[in-house]
Amino acid sequence: MDFELVEPLRYLFKDEVRRVGLSLGLPAELIWRQPFPGLGLAVRRPGKVSPERLERLRQAGAVFTSELEGVGLLGHAQAPLAQAFAVLLPVHSVGVMGDQRTYQECMALRAVSSQDYMTADWARLPQELLAKVSSRIVNEVDGVNRVVYDVSSKPPATIEWE
Repeated sequence: MDFELVEPLRYLFKDEVRRVGLSLGLPAELIWRQPFPGLGLAVRRPGKVSPERLERLRQAGAVFTSELEGVGLLGHAQAPLAQAFAVLLPVHSVGVMGDQRTYQECMALRAVSSQDYMTADWARLPQELLAKVSSRIVNEVDGVNRVVYDVSSKPPATIEWE
C-alpha cells in the first residue's frame, strides 16, 4: 500500500488529549474514561496469556473501577483519581475458600492521582473500600484467592506494570 500516515495528536499526553476533547465538546463519558494501555490488556497480566486469564483480569478490573465510580473517586472531571486498574500477577497463592484449600492466582490493584501523568502518586483509598473490592474479587472472579494493593509512586515505578 502506498500511503502516508498522518497522526497530528500522536505526541499529546493523556491530560492534553482530555483538554482537546473538552474543547471539541465531546461527551464527558468519553473524556473521563480510563486510559487503556497502548499495547492492550495483555500488559496488565505479566506471564502467560490465555483467554481465561484475560477474562479474570477484565472481571477484576470491572469490579474495582465500578466500586471507585460508585463512591465518586473515578470517571468525572473532579474525580481525585487519574487512573485505576487491576493487574493479574504470575503468582499463585495458597488460600482457603469454604473448607477447601486453594492454590490460585493473585490480583494486584493500582490507583493513582496525577495532574499530567508524568508523575503520579499512589492513591490512599479508604480501607473499607479496599476490603469491599478485595472481597468481591475473591468471591466473584474464579481463579483468584488473593488481592494486593500497589503503593508505588511514579517515579520510580510507572503507572502501568509493563
